[in-house]
Amino acid sequence: MDAEVVLQGEDGEGSWTLLSLWASLLMVFGGALPYVPQYQEIQRSSNTEGFSTRVCLVLLIANILRIFFWIGKQFELTLLLQSVVMILTMFAMLHLCCTVHSTNRVSTKQHRLTDWDLHYFWRWSAFEDYLLFCFGFTVVSAVVTLLLLDSAMFVEALGSLAVMFEAMLGVPQLLQNLHNRSTKGMSVKMVLLWTAGDVFKTTYFVMNESPAQFWVCGSVQILTDAAILLQVLFYSQDPWARPR
Repeated sequence: MDAEVVLQGEDGEGSWTLLSLWASLLMVFGGALPYVPQYQEIQRSSNTEGFSTRVCLVLLIANILRIFFWIGKQFELTLLLQSVVMILTMFAMLHLCCTVHSTNRVSTKQHRLTDWDLHYFWRWSAFEDYLLFCFGFTVVSAVVTLLLLDSAMFVEALGSLAVMFEAMLGVPQLLQNLHNRSTKGMSVKMVLLWTAGDVFKTTYFVMNESPAQFWVCGSVQILTDAAILLQVLFYSQDPWARPR
């Protein structure tokens, strides 16, 4: 009888370990999945107007800061890997957008980072400029973090700043839709996957007792996702919206 109880306990622990592994893998790669349908939509239409590349800016800054936050306060390795995967995903999205812009460009005038023109900030013509900006931001963040790493207040502030940026993930897309008075070109599947992912990860944060910054961030993202989905419904019925 005792042997059966032990075996059942081991089976239960094995099942829980396997479930935790799948949850961790979903956390690492799940954040990148919403961008697959948007990537395909841009490829299909050769048009980036419906997608705000500032979503990429927000996520790049948030995840670079999160990596330095991890150095100061080593939480789950899963979240560190998630940041690396998300950074690579955002670079893939930016590369596609730059390629499409280059193909569709009528004017020969190019806007570069070295022009120092704030009007064209994050609207550069070359993918290399986005890489250069992120490299510079990473170097500055690294220097500041190394200088202030012993300060618990700085580390907590860094974590709060990282999740604050991540919480704003959907805001550029929300504003882009308002500007266009349409959600054409934006993948609704992307937003639905955002919502599903945000609900999942917020639950994950709470269950794993992650730093409070993470689940607060997730809650804000869920509200923003809901607002974008309401835009989809509104602009599909709004007679003044741009024609689809």
